[in-house]
Amino acid sequence: MSRDRWADWILERRFGGDRAAADDMLTHLREVRERVLDRAEVREGETLLDVGCGDGLIAFGALERGARRVIFSDVSQDLLDVSRELAAGEPRAEFVRAVAEDLSAIPDASVDVVTTRSVLIYVADKASAFAEFLRVLKPGGRLSAFEPINSFGCLERDGYWLGLDMRELWRLALRVRSRFEAMAGDSRPMLDFDERDLLELAHSAGFESVDVVLEARIERGRLWGQAPPPFERLLKTAPNPNAPTLEEVLDAELDVDERQRFLEYVRPRFEAGELVGRSAAAYLRARKGSAKPRT
Repeated sequence: MSRDRWADWILERRFGGDRAAADDMLTHLREVRERVLDRAEVREGETLLDVGCGDGLIAFGALERGARRVIFSDVSQDLLDVSRELAAGEPRAEFVRAVAEDLSAIPDASVDVVTTRSVLIYVADKASAFAEFLRVLKPGGRLSAFEPINSFGCLERDGYWLGLDMRELWRLALRVRSRFEAMAGDSRPMLDFDERDLLELAHSAGFESVDVVLEARIERGRLWGQAPPPFERLLKTAPNPNAPTLEEVLDAELDVDERQRFLEYVRPRFEAGELVGRSAAAYLRARKGSAKPRT
């Protein structure tokens, strides 16, 4: 059965179709979920809207914490269908198809908490998304978000690829990088902000208070903040829903001999841990002001 690109990535392409890798990834993502929910200060009896719910990681966590009502919202109907099936008739769960910058299906001042994880990186009009988050929150409501800061983690200087020194094969590596960028399409929303921009966007939208915790790392022998996957899995992994796998890029750009030269150079260096990983992520928390007292 064919799925849209969002569901295909969430369910398969982000871990190269390896179920053991999916379990390892879920362990890490649960840690992110708990931090997002902790910073949201989710309380029993509240209504929570999870924007860009995916397969329900944060939303199901909110149900476990006793939320009275949890709204699963996503641009992908396929992922909403997956979450609905996993919910197995849970009466506190609702499902709404919507994009982050247009939550018009959600009434004004109707939720206590908005959560989101790795969603704004795909949103070009981030100001509208923050305005929508504020609109749907009740007075005193809270926003808790996690976003990768790809402007730090994904930009590499010439001569390097995945943190590996590629100057001996730079012409091939540059072709691979350029073909990846062409196949991935417009990546500006993923790169056009950092943690300070998130602060300013939330403040400009009208949130009363905003804070950000930034975690940034440069680590030898690591990739995307984690232990690198086996090389064969790396070949079959897409870094985001819009991106091709490395295998797809190599097949599109290099002939047989070039591909062999490229892999014979990269594989042993990757497996020896010569790569240098750069990663950064921001945990944002914001609070809507309370209603003004009547005079």
